[in-house]
Amino acid sequence: MSAHFEVYEDKAHQWRFRLKAGNGEIVAVGESYPTRTIAEKGCEAVKRAAAEADIREAKAA
Repeated sequence: MSAHFEVYEDKAHQWRFRLKAGNGEIVAVGESYPTRTIAEKGCEAVKRAAAEADIREAKAA
């Protein structure tokens, strides 16, 4: 099984997505969106951004 996005409606009737690794583990989650279409656009945005993303250490607050 390969990695994939799941788009779903939550209890508040908002749309969310999660990215699952090939082993089924959730590796990323998205915020809530008012429509499924916008949540799917969020998935596409993550795909584009992750392809070029660097790994950086977070700075302490």
